[in-house]
Amino acid sequence: MSRLNLALIALVALIVGIVIAVTIAPPKSDETQYIKLYPQARALPDFSLTDSRGQPLTNKNLQNQWTLVFVGYTFCPDICPTTLADLSSIYPELQRIEGPYPVKVAFISVDPARDTTERLAEYIDFFEPEFIAATGEHADLFPFVRAMGMMYATSQSTDDENYLVDHSSSVVVVNPQGHVVGRFKPEFAPGKVAVSDSKRILHDMTILATAK
Repeated sequence: MSRLNLALIALVALIVGIVIAVTIAPPKSDETQYIKLYPQARALPDFSLTDSRGQPLTNKNLQNQWTLVFVGYTFCPDICPTTLADLSSIYPELQRIEGPYPVKVAFISVDPARDTTERLAEYIDFFEPEFIAATGEHADLFPFVRAMGMMYATSQSTDDENYLVDHSSSVVVVNPQGHVVGRFKPEFAPGKVAVSDSKRILHDMTILATAK
């Protein structure tokens, strides 16, 4: 058989292989692409907060579900409302993920002085009534937030009623065992609020929540 015939056979085989790979068995991504997973899941310290309905929120409430946790405050001018609106936009799709555990969203206020139960309820209901919203004393909040790999601090005197609170803008993922497994970092782009990309969150949560 001539070299030309061998080359033609090899070319045909290559083309057939590509066709099979693309049309018959298209490649699937079964690995997360955007979340920063921690080397090991982190257990949360015991905590006791109060949710927007006046009910206790403890470690037990974060078990038997996947929880997307975002830290902020209701007087936040940009990052908080943008992130919650983005999470609200993908929430119906998060609810349709067919995994053994549901996916929930929790907003934790680090401004308990102003974020009363009533204000938290009104604020979170604007975005999605099914979202969890809670706050508590700083003695409970600080170790809880720090254990998730985030921080917060009041950047100016609270004597000014319009004071701002600096806080991490990542969205943290807590697994059904109540352990922190990773976080979605904010995307920085000129002229835009630095928030985590909701479509990327949806992509990776679909994989995490359905993994066996």
